[in-house]
Amino acid sequence: MTTNNTAVNPGNFTKYKIAAGVLGAVVPLAVAVLYFLPGVFRIPGANVKMLPAVNAVLNSLTAVFLMLGYYFIRRKNVAKHRAMMGMAFLLGSLFLVSYVAYHSQGIVTKYGGVGLMRGVYYFILITHILLAAITVALVLFTLYFALTEQFQKHRRIARWTYPVWLYVSITGVIVYFMIAPYYT
Repeated sequence: MTTNNTAVNPGNFTKYKIAAGVLGAVVPLAVAVLYFLPGVFRIPGANVKMLPAVNAVLNSLTAVFLMLGYYFIRRKNVAKHRAMMGMAFLLGSLFLVSYVAYHSQGIVTKYGGVGLMRGVYYFILITHILLAAITVALVLFTLYFALTEQFQKHRRIARWTYPVWLYVSITGVIVYFMIAPYYT
């Protein structure tokens, strides 16, 4: 592809590739630190009790925009695809900030379900957490390849990014609804 009659050289975007790689590693690591060391960055008086519900809304909307983005690219409407994926990225980023803000306050909620539902909850939660860590890097590199007009690489990685990101968005909402009765 060309921009202003000049071919795009992916080498010109090395700093963005490095940033995507660093963020793809640092963000999941930071979330893990907050998970295993809750309350380390606690801000006295911070009221974050509404953030799990906000996060569920952000995840729901992210899933909707992901599906719309997929719908539009399948119909070769690149402009609408780009807009939908941009919204999914924005909402996913807002979710991540909100998620970190909530968990930085050291609030821990234990799932109180029993029997089969307990197993279902933990299966969904564990797969959600593992895939969420991978999603950050997948999304950043998929975005990088789109922005640098490396569309063949973008399509190749998007085939993995889309279903994983969609699964993480949907299971985030499911986890919220399953644990919501146990919030204090």
